[in-house]
Amino acid sequence: MLQRKVYQELLKWKNSKKGKALCVIGARQIGKTTLIREFGANEYEYFAEINFVTDKNAFKIFDGKLTVKTIITNMTAYLQTRLEPGKTLILFDEVQECPQVRAAIKFLVEDGRFDYIESGSLLGVRYKEISSYPVGFEQILQMYPLDFEEYMWANGIQSSTFEYLKGCYDNTTKVSDSIHETLSKLFYSYLVVGGMPENVQIYVDTHDIAKVVMNQRSILDLYRLDIAKYASENEKAKIKAIYDGIPSQLNEKNRRFKLSSIHPDARMLRYEDCFNWLTDAGVALACYNVAEPQPPLQLSEKRNLFKLYMGDVGLLCAACMENVQFDLLMGNVDVNMGSILENAFAQNLHAGGFHLNYYDSKKIGELDFVLQRGLSVELVEVKSGNDYHKHKALDRALQVENWKFKESVVFSKGNIESENGITYLPWYMVIFFHQEKEPDQMIYEIDLSDL
Repeated sequence: MLQRKVYQELLKWKNSKKGKALCVIGARQIGKTTLIREFGANEYEYFAEINFVTDKNAFKIFDGKLTVKTIITNMTAYLQTRLEPGKTLILFDEVQECPQVRAAIKFLVEDGRFDYIESGSLLGVRYKEISSYPVGFEQILQMYPLDFEEYMWANGIQSSTFEYLKGCYDNTTKVSDSIHETLSKLFYSYLVVGGMPENVQIYVDTHDIAKVVMNQRSILDLYRLDIAKYASENEKAKIKAIYDGIPSQLNEKNRRFKLSSIHPDARMLRYEDCFNWLTDAGVALACYNVAEPQPPLQLSEKRNLFKLYMGDVGLLCAACMENVQFDLLMGNVDVNMGSILENAFAQNLHAGGFHLNYYDSKKIGELDFVLQRGLSVELVEVKSGNDYHKHKALDRALQVENWKFKESVVFSKGNIESENGITYLPWYMVIFFHQEKEPDQMIYEIDLSDL
């Protein structure tokens, strides 16, 4: 069983006693159902699952008036299994197929007999079908493909190695040559395999890249079928054209998505909902240009200028159809493979809690990622070649008098070093680059006695 970070979030929800259902969302095939089943088996005495795709009659549980008594009577009759109050977790899986579930969850949570987790794909694109949102009774938990740290766990990297790497990262000291070389090779394999759990498991079990690629292409076909099934009639063709165009657009010099590649007369106003469909479905990641790389970044976003990445770097490799896998595994991550490398970082930074932005101007040039952490901004460059000490845009940005940056990082194939205020990190060190966790409590109390 693959170890996932989000398991700790499930535990935190169970122990919080906030009286909310948990809604786990994310793209298809990222392991939501498998993880929740594992969680239910480990953490509860009783676990029940209702899948609205495989169990076609399950809709009837929520027919008629949505009262607690009716729903639980229908549910116990349908499941024909013991449900013990206070000891049972019930999973409503593929809830995008039965919008009544999310409308009814308020009543079930208020009843308090059982714990509930909802799970599904495409929830972000089918929100209009829900008659009433359970505001205040539902906690949203976003789930992603495996990041590189989880991929390292899957491949058996020991905790002592992580501790050693963290020490090198914190103290800006070089990683030993043997560990650096091994982890670089593992990162090459991550570029090819990606983070979709089934693909990772195939690789761990067989190390057969051909089998991995075959499964990746099946997932790509599944995503295309989802577009055909769930997108509105007047947007199906546009969404599919955008999705299929991501690899070639990322291969362009500045990687920015150009609508003219889809249609010469295409305008953002007509296509914006199509881009949102793909990002809401979790199969694509948008990275928006900012007018100035200073906080708050989201207030200066240029929504008509953006890069569009695949939700999983392994799927991007499979979509390229040029058999790039062998070159990547051999470490040939030159400038022509820069888009794949950049996609891997977008995927990991996004999973690490960062909102994705970049900066590009004629005067400065392009900064790959501009990230906000609190009220500070950090610049991240991702280099694929040997000349990673050359970064004109980064140098120019650091010389702008009124711009302040907390940190400037260049990720490359080289080892750890620091030079002229810039930190150079190996690609695999992305595992330590994530947002700070929000505190469980933030108590702010004012003494009003003097008033």
